[in-house]
Amino acid sequence: MFVENLDLLMLLALCLAAFAAGLIDAMVGGGGLIQVPALFGLLPSQGHATLLGTNKLSSVVGTSFAAYKYAKAIQVPWNAVLPATAMALVGAYAGAYVVTQISTETLRLFLPLLLVAVAIYTFFRKDLGGVHAPKLSKRREQLIGAFVGLIIGFYDGFFGPGTGSFLLVAFVVFFGFDFLAATAGAKVVNIACNLASLAWFAPAGHVIVSLGLAMAIFNLAGARVGASLAIRKGAGFVRKVLLAVVFFLILRTSYDSYWPYLSTWLF
Repeated sequence: MFVENLDLLMLLALCLAAFAAGLIDAMVGGGGLIQVPALFGLLPSQGHATLLGTNKLSSVVGTSFAAYKYAKAIQVPWNAVLPATAMALVGAYAGAYVVTQISTETLRLFLPLLLVAVAIYTFFRKDLGGVHAPKLSKRREQLIGAFVGLIIGFYDGFFGPGTGSFLLVAFVVFFGFDFLAATAGAKVVNIACNLASLAWFAPAGHVIVSLGLAMAIFNLAGARVGASLAIRKGAGFVRKVLLAVVFFLILRTSYDSYWPYLSTWLF
């Protein structure tokens, strides 16, 4: 699929958004906060499924590099991550199918409230993610990992923004991982989410391949910088970036979800 009337300035803006998305996503997830609004804002004539599919193509490249970078520097908690990855493939594929069939309006309205809860919990738990202290048996890690992968994978295929952040928080809260190990695990699961979504979007013609590949190069560059920063500066730095990203996700999703209703009522 190709996009009409895409001038050089618009392409540059989308590529810069992809770089920023890769940078943030490699550290704490939430790259969709930048890349998805950029695609929807600059290409309003394209269908939402096509823009989401193009976003997945761009994102999977940067996410794959970030996962490789973390795996070289950090012990990935594979016992929980592998079941989560397997079930994320199923969930994301199902979510990608569903989003092409129904409206995402209800989820849009609910998402800001969920993000507020995540922000409050993370802010008041000062010790959260500071120490790697797994608290589940291996069997429970596998079972809960599979459940987390299925639910968040479905969300990623269906809607997407904040998936990496939700995975990171889930690994920290439910499993007792520190932020770096949780981020490493989240990257692996996120690859599965992106690939499964693409497995539906691409054959259905919902990907602008040329644009997605151009953005992927910049997303990769951003991921390289972001992963290096997170590994070098440690879990405390990741926690601060996570809070900042969740805060902006709240603002962005609240505006997208509620402003159309408020503007109608006010004006």
